[in-house]
Amino acid sequence: MWSFFARDPVKDFAYEILPDTHESSGLWTLHRGKRKTNGEPVSLFVYEVALGTDQQTQLAKAAFKRMKTLRHPNILAYVDGLETEKCLYLVTEQVTPLAVHLKAQAEKGGSGELEVSWGLHQIVKALSFLVNDCHLLHNNLGMWAVFVDRAGEWKLGALDHVASETGDPSGAPLPPPKAVYPDMEKYDPPETPRAGEVWRLGCLIWEVFNGPLPRAASLRTIGKVPKLLVPHYCELVGANPRARPNPARFLQNCRAAGGFLSNSFVESNLFLEEIQIKEQAEKQQFFQDLSENLDSFPEDFCKHKVLPQLLTAFEFGNAGAVVLTPLFKVGKFLSTEEYQQKIIPVIVKMFSSTDRAMRIRLLQQMEQFIQYLNEAAVNSQIFPHVVHGFTDTNPAIREQTVKSMLLLAPKLNEANLNQELMRHFARLQARDEQGPIRCNTTVCLGKIAPYLNPATRQRVLISAFSRATKDPFPASRSAGVLGFAATNSYYSLAESAARILPMLCTLTVDPEKNVREQAFKTIKSFLTKLETVSEDPTMLVELEKDVTSSAHPAGVSSSWAGWAVTGVSSLTSKLIRTAPGAEGGAAATPDMARPSAAASKKPGSDWSGSAWDADDSWSNDRGAQSPPAEDAWGDDWGAEPAGDQPAGGEEAGGSGQTAPLPAGVRLASEYDWDTGRGGGTGAGPARGGGQSDLFASVSQRSAAAPATVRGGMVTAATLRAVAGLSKAELSKKRREERKKELEAKRAERKAAKGPLKLGARKLD
Repeated sequence: MWSFFARDPVKDFAYEILPDTHESSGLWTLHRGKRKTNGEPVSLFVYEVALGTDQQTQLAKAAFKRMKTLRHPNILAYVDGLETEKCLYLVTEQVTPLAVHLKAQAEKGGSGELEVSWGLHQIVKALSFLVNDCHLLHNNLGMWAVFVDRAGEWKLGALDHVASETGDPSGAPLPPPKAVYPDMEKYDPPETPRAGEVWRLGCLIWEVFNGPLPRAASLRTIGKVPKLLVPHYCELVGANPRARPNPARFLQNCRAAGGFLSNSFVESNLFLEEIQIKEQAEKQQFFQDLSENLDSFPEDFCKHKVLPQLLTAFEFGNAGAVVLTPLFKVGKFLSTEEYQQKIIPVIVKMFSSTDRAMRIRLLQQMEQFIQYLNEAAVNSQIFPHVVHGFTDTNPAIREQTVKSMLLLAPKLNEANLNQELMRHFARLQARDEQGPIRCNTTVCLGKIAPYLNPATRQRVLISAFSRATKDPFPASRSAGVLGFAATNSYYSLAESAARILPMLCTLTVDPEKNVREQAFKTIKSFLTKLETVSEDPTMLVELEKDVTSSAHPAGVSSSWAGWAVTGVSSLTSKLIRTAPGAEGGAAATPDMARPSAAASKKPGSDWSGSAWDADDSWSNDRGAQSPPAEDAWGDDWGAEPAGDQPAGGEEAGGSGQTAPLPAGVRLASEYDWDTGRGGGTGAGPARGGGQSDLFASVSQRSAAAPATVRGGMVTAATLRAVAGLSKAELSKKRREERKKELEAKRAERKAAKGPLKLGARKLD
C-alpha cells in the first residue's frame, strides 16, 4: 500500500528525454535530452529491465558502475545517472554514435583525414589507458563503442564488457559479447586476451574507411585505408598475436615523422590539451600558427574546442592581440546569436585595452564583426575608447581610427557623430603632421556625409573640403576636390555658384596634373546643374531635394568608392613608410599655397567645440587671395590666430607708399576685418562673438566708403563712385578714407576693456 503513495523517482530526475530522438546502442537506447534547469544538452542512455535478459541486465549494471568510476578525457564522460526497478538512466555529455556521424559527414562530402586521424588518436589513447594503466580489457571495441561529441572528438564508450585481465575475483565473469550478440563473433581474434584488443582496433580502422565489416576475411583487403596507415594496420590484424603492437607502441609508430598521426591538426589538439602548462612564448607562437591552419580544420572543432580556448586565453592567459585573428576566423562559423553571446562581450572588453597592438588589430579587423554590434554597445562602450586613437602619437593608430569611422558612423548617435567625431576630424585635418592622414580624414568625411544631419552638413562640408584644397599635400587637395564632387547633391545652387565654384577654379592652375584634372571634371558637374536650372527653373526643387534630407542608408556614397579605397586602404601606409614625419610636400610647393579667408562664429552655435576653426598652418603664407565667399558660412571654420599676420600691417597699408591699384580694387589688408566685432587687435582677425558672417560686415561700412567689395568682386556701386576720377585723385581719396578707418579702429581699441583689448582667442 505504501508503494502506491511513493513518488516516482523519474519525475524528480534533473534531466528529461526529448521525444523522437532515440538510437539503438547495444543494450542501451540512446536519447537526446536536456537539463531541466538550464536546458543544457545531454545524451541519455536508457536500459529497460523488462525488455532484457538477466545477462543483459547484468552487463547494463556493470557498465553503469564502470562509467561512474572510469574517468579519462578520451572516455565518454559520465554526468549523472538513475537506477530504478524498471530502468537504468545513464546521462553523459552530448554525443552521436560514430556510424551516424560518419554517415552525416559523407553527405557533406566525407570526413577529412585530419579529423579521422585525431579521432583514431583519441581511441588508441583511451585503449592504451585501459590496457596499460588500468589493466582492463574493453572486450567490445568497434564502431558501436565510439561516440563523437559536438567538437568532433571521438570518445570510447560501451563499457558493458570491460573486465580485468586477471578476471573478477569478486564474482562470476561477465559473458563475452558473442554470447549476447551472436553476430559479434566475426570481431573475435583467433586468440585471447590482450592481443584481441589491438585486433579489434584493426577492425575499427577498417570499418572507419570501408564501412561495415562483412566477415573476418575482408580484413585482408586494404580498401580505402590510407597508405600511411597501411603498414601499421597490417600489424594490428596480423596472424601472429605476438607481433601485434601494444596500443601505446602503435600510437608511437603512427606519430613518427611522416606518419598518419603526424599532422598539424593532431599537433594543435595536443597543444590545446596541455596549454595550461605551456610557457607564454609558446602560446603566442601557437596562436600565430593557428590562424594559418584553421582554414583546413573541421568547423565543429573550431567552434567547440578552439573557440573556448581562445576566449580563455584572452580572459585569463594575457594572450593579447595574437588571439584576435584566429578568434575572428572561428567567428565566421557561428550564428548571429552565438556570436552575440560568445564573442561580442570579449570584443567590447578588448576595446578598453591599453595594448596598442590589440587596439590596432581590432581596428584593422572591425569589418569582420561590425555587423554583430548593436548601436547601444557602439555608442556607450566602444566609441568612447576608439576616439582615443585620434590623438595617439602613433600615426598607424590614427590612420586605422580614421578608417574605422567608415564602419562605425552608421551606428553612432547624434551627439557622437555630429559633434564628437566632427571635432576630432577637424583637429586631424588641420593639425596632423602626416599628410596622408589629413587626406584620409577628408576621404572619410565625404564617405560618412550621408549619415550627418543636414545642419552639420551645411556647417562642415564646404569648409572642410575647402581646407583640404589648400593642403600642401597633393593627395589631400585631390581628396577635397573629389569630396565636393561626391557630395554635390548636398549643396544648394547658390552655394555652388558663390562658394564652391570659385574655390575649384583656383585649382585649375594647381601644379599637380591629377588635381587639375579632377578640378575640371568637378567644375563641369556643378556647371551642368546650374545650366539645367537656368534652362528649366522648375528643376530647382528636384536638384536640391537632398540638401535638407536626413541620413541615408549604407551605400549612398558608393559612387566615390573607387577613389576612397585608394585614399584609405593603401595611400596612408605607403606614404608614411616612405616619408615618416614628413609634411607631405609642404617644402616642395610653398609658392603654390593659397591663403584662407577668416570667418566669424555664430553666437550660441552648438558647433562651438568642434575645432573646425583650428589654425591652417599651411594656409597662412599664401601668394594669392582665394575667393572670400568660400568661408562666408557663419560657423567657426577658418578663423586664424592674431599672430598669423605681421603686427602693424594696417598702418603699413595706409602709408601710401605702395603702388596704386586699378580703379575699384582694394588690398585684402584694407578690408575692415573688425567692423562690428566689438573690438580686436589690428594684427589679424579677432576671435569671439560678433557677426555671423564675416564678409557681411564689409557691406555694413559707413556711407563714406566709395566702394563695396563682396566676395572679392568689384560691384556696380564701385564703378559709379569712381567714374570721372583720375588715378591720382582716386588714390588720394582712398588713402584719406583708409586713414579715417584706422583712426576709428584705434579709438575702439583704446576704449575697449578686458579680454577684448587683446583679442579673445578661442582655445581648442
